[in-house]
Amino acid sequence: MKVDMFDYNLPRELIASQPVTPRHASRLLDLSVEEQITDRHFSDLPDLLNEGDVLVCNDTKVIPARLYAQRGEALVEITLYHPVDGLSWWSFVKNSKRLREGDIISFYNEKTTAAQSPFSATVIEKSSEDGVLLRFNCNGEELNQYLQEFGFMPLPPYIKRDRPSGDKLWQKFDDKENYQTVYAAHEGAVAAPTAGLHFTADILQKIKAKGIKQVFLTLHVGAGTFLPVKSEDTKDHKMHAEYGIITPEAAEAINQARQSGKRIIAVGTTSLRLLETAADDKGIVHPFVGETDIFITPGYKFKALDLLITNFHLPKSTLFMLVSAVAGLERMQKAYAHAIEQKYRFYSYGDSSIIKCVNKI
Repeated sequence: MKVDMFDYNLPRELIASQPVTPRHASRLLDLSVEEQITDRHFSDLPDLLNEGDVLVCNDTKVIPARLYAQRGEALVEITLYHPVDGLSWWSFVKNSKRLREGDIISFYNEKTTAAQSPFSATVIEKSSEDGVLLRFNCNGEELNQYLQEFGFMPLPPYIKRDRPSGDKLWQKFDDKENYQTVYAAHEGAVAAPTAGLHFTADILQKIKAKGIKQVFLTLHVGAGTFLPVKSEDTKDHKMHAEYGIITPEAAEAINQARQSGKRIIAVGTTSLRLLETAADDKGIVHPFVGETDIFITPGYKFKALDLLITNFHLPKSTLFMLVSAVAGLERMQKAYAHAIEQKYRFYSYGDSSIIKCVNKI
């Protein structure tokens, strides 16, 4: 399938650089009824759900995986994306040509220069496909402390923030709070499951009061979710693996709801990808612990989905391919054209949508 099929033009001013306040004031494009497009707000979500429906949410917690470092005069920006062990991480590095295997880089923030920093890492390996493998020069407990002190939230590249500097208030927005769901629990993600960013305590209470069940799974989202598809054909694209967990209790709750004729609503593409990884051809979701690199494109038949709640995704991205698989490419092209015309806010800090799955087993 040609990647160019999933292209569209987006005015840059529609890319959201920060969320709305409160979170549930964001807009919601309602595609829950076939052939209909309805403009709503996220606060309307409880009215679109039925008693007994199950919301499947990803409770991963984003770690501050964006780091700034220096080697000699060279400044590099690092995004950790995949742990190898307790002290080694594969990372994407801006200005990586300035690094060689064996180099030691020192990390800095707005308060501590690289020369003063106690936090450093060694370049172990460089790969044209996987990035740079770093090994931190500390123990595991120190690494967690240093990431909190020196790390920044790993915002996607289309959200611009200043490089840390001691001579100005470099960070204008509270990304450490904004780029985290209110139900985040298990640290390990280096990108947020952004569909969940719209939920507030108020919305969750209304959902609970209506008899809608919230079930949690965990998929530690990797920064690979932001990588562009460089191949011309989808069959040539490699997905980065991500670690996920579905507990026996969560699987049982999902299966019981489906057996009772209730709907399964995935909150986000991350929840959906893990559900589909763990489901068999009869739609039964099994407990799961391990990595998934599932790549869903049009033609795929979903095993465990009725509705998907998700933000608006980049042109030619694996995520736009996924939503096109859920509802059909033509349907999503029309929906995105409508959203652009109505000036919805796009991407991670942008508005939301709820989409009916029409391609099921």
